[in-house]
Amino acid sequence: MQVHKFYKISFLFIVVLFLASCSVAKFVPDNEYYLKGVKINSDQKGYDATSLKPYIRQSPNSKWFSLFKIPLGVYSLSGRDTTKFINRTFRRIGEKPVIFDSTLAKIAVKDLETAMQNAGYLRATADFITLKKGKKLSVIYQLHPQKPYYIGTVKYDIQDENIKHILHFDGQQNLKDGLKSGSMFTIQLLDQERSRITKVLLDSGFYRFHKDFIVFEADSSQNNKINLVVKLSKYRITSNSPETNHPRYYVSKIHFSTNDGSKIHIRPTILHDNTAIKEGEPFSASDLQKTYNNFARLQSIKYTNISFTELPDTSLLDCEIQLSHRKPSTISFQPEGTNTAGDFGAAGLLTYQNRNLFRGSEVLSLQLRGAYEAITGLEGYKDQNYQEYSAEAKLLFPRFVAPFLSDAFRRQNGATSEFSISYNLQNRPEFHRRVFSNTFRYRWTDAQHPLSYRLDLLDLNYIYMPWISDTFKHDYLDNVGNINAILRYNYENLLIMKLGFGISYNNGKQAIIANIETAGNLLNGLAHAFSFPKNDSQQFTLFNTAFAEYVKGDFDYTQLIKFDSNNSLALHAGVGIAYPYGNSSVLPFEKRYFAGGANSVRGWSVRELGPGSFKGTNGSIDFINQTGDMKLNLNVEYRTKLFWKFNGAAFIDAGNIWTLRNYEDQPGGQFLLNEFYKQIAVSYGLGLRLNFDYFILRLDMGMKAVNPAYTTKEDHYAFLYPDFSRDFTLHFAVGLPF
Repeated sequence: MQVHKFYKISFLFIVVLFLASCSVAKFVPDNEYYLKGVKINSDQKGYDATSLKPYIRQSPNSKWFSLFKIPLGVYSLSGRDTTKFINRTFRRIGEKPVIFDSTLAKIAVKDLETAMQNAGYLRATADFITLKKGKKLSVIYQLHPQKPYYIGTVKYDIQDENIKHILHFDGQQNLKDGLKSGSMFTIQLLDQERSRITKVLLDSGFYRFHKDFIVFEADSSQNNKINLVVKLSKYRITSNSPETNHPRYYVSKIHFSTNDGSKIHIRPTILHDNTAIKEGEPFSASDLQKTYNNFARLQSIKYTNISFTELPDTSLLDCEIQLSHRKPSTISFQPEGTNTAGDFGAAGLLTYQNRNLFRGSEVLSLQLRGAYEAITGLEGYKDQNYQEYSAEAKLLFPRFVAPFLSDAFRRQNGATSEFSISYNLQNRPEFHRRVFSNTFRYRWTDAQHPLSYRLDLLDLNYIYMPWISDTFKHDYLDNVGNINAILRYNYENLLIMKLGFGISYNNGKQAIIANIETAGNLLNGLAHAFSFPKNDSQQFTLFNTAFAEYVKGDFDYTQLIKFDSNNSLALHAGVGIAYPYGNSSVLPFEKRYFAGGANSVRGWSVRELGPGSFKGTNGSIDFINQTGDMKLNLNVEYRTKLFWKFNGAAFIDAGNIWTLRNYEDQPGGQFLLNEFYKQIAVSYGLGLRLNFDYFILRLDMGMKAVNPAYTTKEDHYAFLYPDFSRDFTLHFAVGLPF
């Protein structure tokens, strides 16, 4: 299908649905109106009226991409006869027109007034007007905030001497970190102060304290100021009981048990390290939550229940921590189907897992994988099949495994230590490849912020090429007229020993990921110190194998802007740069960047874009040639809810990869300040997502817009001269692109 025909059909489809959405009168009862639109305005300059939209009880029908009421259009295509399948289908996948309800509008006015008053605009009022045209109606909510109120004087009336000391009461009616004069008077600020005081006391042994013991007395004065008295009442068991000081509780004994009365299979030291609650210390709600969090991290524990019992006539608490164990060992088999460039095959994964290896909730995972693929289209090779076998052993400790760490530090960090070792055997018609890997890694999180960290203390990879076919050698490695430095480097034995650090931040609206790694520094120092031998390329070798030396850094940023519950805009930027030096003139293939694919510039298939203006010329080795030392990814994606579990997206992607050095086999691929901006590829497209909450199936349809591999106007500016067969790329993936 020609692209212009595709656009025409799509446009015609949208027009039909738009016209259908305009004819909703048949679904609107007599003397009622279809809610066409809702606006919210303020008569006070600078007041953010849009922030109060959530208090409006009725919203117009949803729009795709905030523009088209397609769900309403689909519903409007249905007839009145609901016995017909087609009518029921249109109504089920469409959206019924919203009928204006004046009662809900009046309730919304009251809610808006309350919201403004709670925000410090104590004299605020609101109203609404309606604009009617035929059977359609628009509502305009008008806000009248008036002048805001501020906190004048603040006094604290604390009747419990013990609590005065805990809260750092200075005796002059002031409280450290408390409410301050001059702050805007809001209900939220008062609630925050109640919550703050309550948290301090619950973490200081006051087991029975709650927010209701704190009340506010407010007295308005001139100049829109509110004088406050914060009263903290004494303790009463019931409303008829006499007042006493608030009891301060201490933890007496901690007992561990299981839900079924069986033996606890966790070592006592592990129970102690993960229990933030301490005997002899005041009760702390925060320590209680930390203990829940710590035990939830242990793979051998299914769930935890913590209860406290007051000892009669004392201020002591006995604590019981009840644990429920998971099944200690599992074994599973997972079959897979593979399809690499049209070559079909099968694979199987056998996994054994022990969740409590040393009775410390250590997880041992053993994996065996085998794969077979029938390769077609190769000539001059004896064996036409691909075989892969791999074995991996991984041991995960739910804590820092390192000397010189205090018990307090171990308890405060949700850390894991990971040891892994693996061996991978690949037999292809062109070559045989063996990869041995060994990793020692730490991961930990920040309990106070949405931050997580990763430290690769040792990441060792040994790549061994025991056999390369004569045909492959002749065509690509030994042919004097076709010597490819990048290709040859990646078909030689290689040792990579790296150190890496990564940090990630995610608060639901913003996500930041930064990584840095370096390889070969230690080996290079040893090589110079002990005069390691060199190979024919003048590289230092260890056990007759050259080692890689490079530094690499990546930074990824995503910002999510929500317009409403159905529409959002995702902005993404990713940059990365890697520099080979010392013992390396080329980056290892596994460390090089590539462009194109489901998570990059989606107008290109994976590894088909770049570097720079380079255009692949040999399909057999372009997967090597179309890689680079640096990358740039810029993405804008508008996301919208369609119907049922289907979501849609419209996106624009830009980016490319480049090399830092000028390689003869990648003409136009080097990054140059006066050229790189001309080599930024651009694509656009639409996406369809099936959202099952726990995972998302994604189908993205990308079109090339600017193609840096061509210089002719028709090919370079593809968006001006679209060719569906040349420019269209389809991607299927799991999860969102960023």
